[in-house]
Amino acid sequence: MKRAMIVPPLLADAALAELKDWLAITTTRDDDTLTALLRAALDTCEAFTGLIPLEAGCEEVLPDRYDWQRIAAAPVVSITGVERLASDGTRFPLPVDGYLIDITAEGCGRVRLTRAIAESRIVVRFDAGLAPDWASLPEGLRHGIIRLAAHQYRDRDSGEANHAPPRAVAALWQPWRRMRLA
Repeated sequence: MKRAMIVPPLLADAALAELKDWLAITTTRDDDTLTALLRAALDTCEAFTGLIPLEAGCEEVLPDRYDWQRIAAAPVVSITGVERLASDGTRFPLPVDGYLIDITAEGCGRVRLTRAIAESRIVVRFDAGLAPDWASLPEGLRHGIIRLAAHQYRDRDSGEANHAPPRAVAALWQPWRRMRLA
């Protein structure tokens, strides 16, 4: 399964302002760097919790099977389309009666084919994310993202390659962490 964000989440100016306030930065000189750190912190938050924090448009490639297949990203807000994916990369829309879709109460998106297709893979397009915008993001997740970006900014020249979030950030994100048994 390969997921790609085709419409990245909108990172509001409020997020940058909140990070700059946390770091006591008043100039615009580092805005690009800080925005990049916020995006990296969002990615780390997703990897840690198993949830996409801010709504984004995504697509995932799945095999063409007739049993229910789970979309790896969560929480899924809507499934917007299913396409056949040819070996040369060409896409063809599947007719609506060619598949079934389901979104569980927990935000798990699922797709099932109802008829045979010529290709061996399908592409599922969907919108996923816990909150539609920065202001709607739960406080613990939002504060953890700010703290992680600030931590990365402060340690940018240390040369240490520690990819795990600091304990304070992990503690903020822990209640949102989804674990799956393999």
